[in-house]
Amino acid sequence: MRHQPETELVAEPERRMGGPRSLTRILGLFEVLSGTNAGMSLTELSETLGSPKSSLLHLLRPLVSEGYLTHENGIYRLGASLYRLAAGVLANWDFPRLVRPFMAELAQRTGETALLGVLNREAESLTYVEIIDGPHPIRYHIPVGTTRTLYASAAGRLLLAYADRDWCRSYLASVIFKVRTATPMTRASLRREIEAIRREGMSWTIDVYTKGLSAIAAPVFDAAGHCVASLSIAGPTDRVRNELDSLREIVRDVASKASGILVR
Repeated sequence: MRHQPETELVAEPERRMGGPRSLTRILGLFEVLSGTNAGMSLTELSETLGSPKSSLLHLLRPLVSEGYLTHENGIYRLGASLYRLAAGVLANWDFPRLVRPFMAELAQRTGETALLGVLNREAESLTYVEIIDGPHPIRYHIPVGTTRTLYASAAGRLLLAYADRDWCRSYLASVIFKVRTATPMTRASLRREIEAIRREGMSWTIDVYTKGLSAIAAPVFDAAGHCVASLSIAGPTDRVRNELDSLREIVRDVASKASGILVR
């Protein structure tokens, strides 16, 4: 029996499985579909990825059958299995540990609770993945993992403003204001708020989520310039309102430093 060279032993399974190129195409599929809430047709995927339709179909069918993608009315979207996989990856994400020193600085410089929030597109919500309590005896305190409706908080509206524009428009068109806020919210007022956040580069609220609570949030960017999280402070309205201008500058400064660690 002739012994195959080691390179042949590796190459044969790769040919049967589609090879590294297929893996690259799968990752490319996930990347382009993650950038649009509307989904994409086979033709659009083929043009975007520069791959023949026939080759893509061989990849798309098993991904749909396993729930990593959905296929409805000719449109492909990310599926529940991929979101579960992403949640598992995020559970082991080291990002909060990297940002924690900056959060500690933020809490120390402002005297208020510092919070790190990320966007959950599927649930249309904000999740606080890291929190450092402020030093004051009377302070804002919630546990890590707390979620908030996007429109109801400074950090949530900030993430909404920096989200993909198509996804943001879709959210604004379909949002139902189920959570009552101290300051009533409408589509028109939320749209104006998002436009203001984009102009200012940060978000703040005074007695919006609940009376007596105020917050300031700024974006944390990755190396590609994408907003990956909100870095915010929250505390009693009397303290935040009295020092609003200086607190905004501190939050902006520390968020910029936190972005720097992701650019390196």
